Amino acid sequence: MTATAVEFTRRDYSLVGRDTKAAEENGLAAAEWYHCPISRKELKELMQRSDQPAITHTIIWFASFLVTGFFGWYFWGTIWCVPFFIAYGVLYGGSSDSRWHECGHGTAFKTRWMNDVVYNIASFMVLREPTVWRWSHARHHTDTIIVGRDPEIAVMRPADVIAIFLNFFQLKSGYYFFKGLFIHAAGRLKPDEATYIPEMERQKVYNTARIFLAIYAAVIVACIWTGSILPAMYIGLPSFYGAWLMVFFGLTQHAGLAEDVLDHRLNSRTVYMNPVFRFLYLNMNYHVEHHMFPMVPYHALPKLHEKIKNDCPTPYSSCWAAYKEIIPTVWRQVKDPTYFVRRQLPPGAKSVPYNHGTRIVPAE
Repeated sequence: MTATAVEFTRRDYSLVGRDTKAAEENGLAAAEWYHCPISRKELKELMQRSDQPAITHTIIWFASFLVTGFFGWYFWGTIWCVPFFIAYGVLYGGSSDSRWHECGHGTAFKTRWMNDVVYNIASFMVLREPTVWRWSHARHHTDTIIVGRDPEIAVMRPADVIAIFLNFFQLKSGYYFFKGLFIHAAGRLKPDEATYIPEMERQKVYNTARIFLAIYAAVIVACIWTGSILPAMYIGLPSFYGAWLMVFFGLTQHAGLAEDVLDHRLNSRTVYMNPVFRFLYLNMNYHVEHHMFPMVPYHALPKLHEKIKNDCPTPYSSCWAAYKEIIPTVWRQVKDPTYFVRRQLPPGAKSVPYNHGTRIVPAE
C-alpha cells in the first residue's frame, strides 16, 4: 500500500478545539452511522440479556484471583511467586478492562446492580473513574474516532510510539489518572470532561475520586505498617505491571484505521481470537459488531458476527495478523500522519459515502 502525499495540518484531538468545531460543521457530530442489514426480530433475540453467562464468567474470574493471589503470597520472597503475580496482574490490570467495558454498557448481566458492582470494581483496577468513563465511553460510541469529539482515541496522528509503549505499563495514562483524581477530589472537572459529563453526575465524580484516593492511601499505610510492598502487589501495582494485556487487546480495536468516517466497518477491527483470549476479553474482539450494535451482550457477539459478516471486511485471522498491519502502519504514521489502512468491503457489500473531510487521503 502506498500513501498519496498531501499537506497535513496537525489535528486538534481535544474536545474543545478547532477540530471539534469542524466536526460539528461537517455533520460528523452525533451523526447517523451505517448499520449492516439485520432483521428486527433477529436483533431483538440477540439483544436478550441474561445473568447466567456473566455470573459464570465472574465466578471463574474471581476464583482465578484467589488462586493466583494465594500462591503469590505463599511463594512470596522466592522466584516462584513471579509467575503467579504475572497471572494475577493479567487478570487485574488486563482482563478487568473488558469487565469494565461490558458492565459499563449494562449488557454483561441482566440485573443492573450486578453490572454496577463489577463495573466499579473493574474501573478501579484499570485506573478509570467510573462516572467519568461511563460518559466518556458513551461519547466514544456516539462519535467513534471522530477527531475533536471522541475522547478515547488511543493512537493519534502523528503517532506517539513512546506514549504507546509507556501505556503498556500505564506509565503515561496512570499519571493522568492520578492527576485527574486530585482535580476531581478538589471538586473540579477538566475542560474536556465538562463537555460530556452532565451537571447532575459531577458530584459522583468528586466523591468517587476521594474514595479512590482513600483506598490508595490505605494501601500505602499497609505497606509501611508491614514493611513490605506485598499489599500493593494485590491492590495498586497490578494496574501497572498487568496493564500490557489491556493495551495489547485494545490497540487491535481501531489503531491505524480511518478517522472521521461514519461506518464502523472502516474504523474498527474484528479479530479472531483463541478461547482463552476471548474469555479474558469477553468477546470484544468482535469489535465491528459491538460498535455497530452496542446493546448486544458480549456472549451473543459471535452469533451477531455470523449474521452480518458478509457485509463486513474480512476479519483478521489472529492477533498476529492484526499486528502485522498495526505495527508498520503506526510506525509510518510517525512521519506520515495522512497514512491509514483503508479496509476493503467484500463484493456485494452495501457501501455508503463515509469520508467527510479533505485532511486525510486514503492509502491505495
